[in-house]
Amino acid sequence: MSSADLISESVAKQAAEARAHLDEHTVKTVQWHFDERTGSPFWLGKKRELKFDPLRDVKCFDDLKKFPLFEDDWLRGGPISRWVPQGHAGKPVYVFETGGTTGTPKSRMVIEDHWKDYELFSETLPDKYFPKGSNWLMLGPSGPRRLRLAIEHLAQFRGGICFCIDLDPRWVIKLIKKGWMEHLEEYKKHCIDQAVTILTSGHDIKCMFATPKLLEGLGEALEQRGTSIQEIGITGIFSGGTEFTPQWTRFAVEEMLGGPVEEGGVFMTPTYGNTLMGLACGKPISKADGYKISYYAPQPRAVTEVVSFDDDSQLVGYGETGRVKLYTLTDEFFVPGFLERDEGEREAPYDTYPWDGVSGVRPYHKLASSTTVGVY
Repeated sequence: MSSADLISESVAKQAAEARAHLDEHTVKTVQWHFDERTGSPFWLGKKRELKFDPLRDVKCFDDLKKFPLFEDDWLRGGPISRWVPQGHAGKPVYVFETGGTTGTPKSRMVIEDHWKDYELFSETLPDKYFPKGSNWLMLGPSGPRRLRLAIEHLAQFRGGICFCIDLDPRWVIKLIKKGWMEHLEEYKKHCIDQAVTILTSGHDIKCMFATPKLLEGLGEALEQRGTSIQEIGITGIFSGGTEFTPQWTRFAVEEMLGGPVEEGGVFMTPTYGNTLMGLACGKPISKADGYKISYYAPQPRAVTEVVSFDDDSQLVGYGETGRVKLYTLTDEFFVPGFLERDEGEREAPYDTYPWDGVSGVRPYHKLASSTTVGVY
């Protein structure tokens, strides 16, 4: 399918401007990470192994394809200090880890990226459903997770207070791998009980984050108590995870959230993110569009492409299926192309996000059998 069939003239103009901004941002980011005064020990060391000079030869975003693919094993183990850019030396550093879904957890250093990403995301939330000053519930993983602190910052940035549950996703993964499904259900119930206690303790919570599985569990638990997510006072939810499918979304809207938002139901927006990228926003979902879920990365700080399964340097056509390729371009962290464990369909730019998106995100078919989804 040609882009002309999908993109209006005005959106095409916006897309060209966004691409020019991305090219400029890419060059600036590469200059920062490979300058001896500002770069991290890791990338300054890696520069000596490259067959080109990043400072001279990267003149646009497409030049990032000169780099070899980013290897997630580089993030398994330390020292974490090798990733800290010298331009940020002396600043307090966070360490955020993945849940260990695919083995030894990956570690990423962060200084303020999680704040910046969620402040940008805040601009996309409608105040009608996420009222400023409202308190939040974080119904997701705790521990060394970016998500936990990011949601708390989002709540505070919008003038509210965040309440959190205690959830260890690594224990969930162990329970699944051991086949201890009875223990898994009890642990899930333990997490949901924490959420119900918070929501029924007079804290006036209107907004929340939840993974699809936990949101469904919360809906069932509240129903058993003769109430619902809507009746308990929640007006806005954002969620994320590989379980976020059109089928699940239809169920959530029609069975748990009081119907479509235009008919008075709870507002829900899907997101797609991880420790490396940050947060990609979802295009508004609607019954008319079959509850299709499309995500758009926060360019120019992060970029997603949908590339051929056989050649990661080639984009697939709009509407075609490929593997998700990620780029992270901040002054704290640089990823010049990483093949995610996800696949999906390439989506065309539109007026809100005038760059490519991805829909139908699901585990990459060649890795799906070895991936443990857990609470996500």
